[in-house]
Amino acid sequence: MTNHIALFEPLMPANTGNIARTCAGTDTVLDLIKPLGFSVDDKHLKRAGLDYWDKVKINYHENLPEFLKTIPDKQKLFLVSKFGEKVYTERDYRDPDEDYYFLFGKETTGLPENFERQYSEQAIRIPQDDSHIRALNLSNTCAIVIYEALRQQGFAGLEMTHTYEHDKLK
Repeated sequence: MTNHIALFEPLMPANTGNIARTCAGTDTVLDLIKPLGFSVDDKHLKRAGLDYWDKVKINYHENLPEFLKTIPDKQKLFLVSKFGEKVYTERDYRDPDEDYYFLFGKETTGLPENFERQYSEQAIRIPQDDSHIRALNLSNTCAIVIYEALRQQGFAGLEMTHTYEHDKLK
């Protein structure tokens, strides 16, 4: 089982950097769907403090149709959207033989409306008060959703406890 966070045309390098850090810490694949609103060359990454970028498995996709071609079972694609009718905790992400893909829209405009309507059955939502904000922060949203999937999967492969260095010396 592999989890994927997919970002549709991300614009903000800081958000993508935070999401990449979450992916590195959770063994989650990061799928970036072009065009990107920033450069991923080594100089720009180092300036942004993304020294762990090489620890993340990243797939680059030229566009949304090309990304979709990489998903064998479209039923395991989940669109994270405020237009989703199901809450993200209502879905089951536990099948060990499946890969799960969580697709997040562009920070300013989300996912294309016609695409969301086509895949509306797979749209999931994080509850929020829409009268106060347009949307939750993208990197926070990714963390919320991936940790729910990992919780359901028993946090497989992740360190559940950690000791201080001086405790290891005893």
